[in-house]
Amino acid sequence: MELLRRILKVETNLQFVVVFIVFSITGMGAVFIARPMMGWVGIDYEQMQWYVFWPIRILFMTICYQIMLVIFGTLFGQRDYFWQVEKRMLKRFGIRLK
Repeated sequence: MELLRRILKVETNLQFVVVFIVFSITGMGAVFIARPMMGWVGIDYEQMQWYVFWPIRILFMTICYQIMLVIFGTLFGQRDYFWQVEKRMLKRFGIRLK
């Protein structure tokens, strides 16, 4: 457990639990939200080849995940922590924020 706490850079056991809850809610939420969003845009699995559909779906899920991570982190009182996580993720995508 100490190794996970060091990797996630959390200070207390409570923060550790909150971080896991936020990551799990955000991950499930991104998967569930991406499908209706793709429907609104007019992208459907039956209308496209799988090799076109799935990269687009993964892109939609990634965008939803990024937004939801900060929202749920804020709701759970860990805005600063998740904003730092978000900046690290965006930096890996080549987007730099101050």
